[in-house]
Amino acid sequence: MTESTALDPEDRKIVTLARSARARNGVPEGAAVRDETGRTYVAGTVALDSLQLSALRTAVAMAVASGAESLEAAAVVSGAEALSSEDLAAVRDLGGAGTPVFLAGADGEVRVRGEAG
Repeated sequence: MTESTALDPEDRKIVTLARSARARNGVPEGAAVRDETGRTYVAGTVALDSLQLSALRTAVAMAVASGAESLEAAAVVSGAEALSSEDLAAVRDLGGAGTPVFLAGADGEVRVRGEAG
C-alpha cells in the first residue's frame, strides 16, 4: 500500500484538489486545505511583482477570508522535497500544531506526511 492509498478519503480529496489546481493553472504548486466544517479551499502559487505567496499560504488565506476558524488538514502538490517553515507556520496559526500536512508529487503520491507543529 502506498502513502496515498493509505489516506482517508477526505485527505485523498484535498491531495487530488491540490494536484488539479497545479495542473489546471500551470503553477509550480497547488494546495488545498479543509476547515473545521469540511469546506475546502484550493489555490495555486501567486507570483506577481508585488505579491509572492506559496500555494499553501494562499489556500490558508482563502480559508481565513471565508471565515474558517480552524483547519482539519492541508495538502500541497509540488516538486519540493520539504515544506517551508513559513507554510507550516500558516497552517499551524489556523489549525494548530497537530494539523496534518501532506506533500505530494505531481503524480499525486504523498511523499511527506507530517504535522504543522
